[in-house]
Amino acid sequence: MLLLSVAQRTALKARAHSLSPTVIIGNAGLTPSVLNEISRTLKSHELMKVRVMSDDRDAREAVMQEICTQLNAGAVQHIGKILVIYQPQETPLLSLPKRKKGKPLTKKQLGNKT
Repeated sequence: MLLLSVAQRTALKARAHSLSPTVIIGNAGLTPSVLNEISRTLKSHELMKVRVMSDDRDAREAVMQEICTQLNAGAVQHIGKILVIYQPQETPLLSLPKRKKGKPLTKKQLGNKT
């Protein structure tokens, strides 16, 4: 399970505020297919909300702990029936292309950049 600092959790809570729950865990509980869907979503978005339909708070805490331990994710927040989970990506999805080393830009090329 990934442990997050207070500052990290605060920043992730702010990012997650505008998200909608993408996975809903129903009466069947945390099945392997639901866990697989959560894993796929975390790999593509790294931060997500999960809605748990259980009325028992302890059961929701157990679901969150199980998700975090099996997927090596971090528990960000648990408010009511909503769980916020974070899993950092190994490689960033978007990387800026690097400029090739070589000749310096000419005045004309620099003028076109502005």
